[in-house]
Amino acid sequence: MLEELLEKIGNLSLVQAAELVKMMEEKFGISAAAPVAMMGAVAGAGAGAPAGAAEEEKTEFDVVFESFSGDKKVDAIKKVRELTSLPLMDAKKLVEEGKQTLKEGVSKDEAQKIKADLEAIGAKITLK
Repeated sequence: MLEELLEKIGNLSLVQAAELVKMMEEKFGISAAAPVAMMGAVAGAGAGAPAGAAEEEKTEFDVVFESFSGDKKVDAIKKVRELTSLPLMDAKKLVEEGKQTLKEGVSKDEAQKIKADLEAIGAKITLK
């Protein structure tokens, strides 16, 4: 019986799982903060799709300049200055050293545009 219940919970969509948690909180007078994390892990392990759906729902991204390798260093520095309003020397240092956040909390479309623009000139960019 418990195995069947666990399997059914694992197949719930995120919306259904959230509704279940809310109903359990109301019925039993408990806070389900820890069980929600467990349910997410169970759902992700059992179904695979809910974990991916949670990532797709993310609306804000941080654009991280990881590194630069290419012959368009001047273009990379100009683009970094345009995006961040950093002084010339700071932008140059960022391009040379990497591993710094360029933009925080930007939309998915804007983050992807920034990533594409910088990767076109030789930068390695990650979105978090």
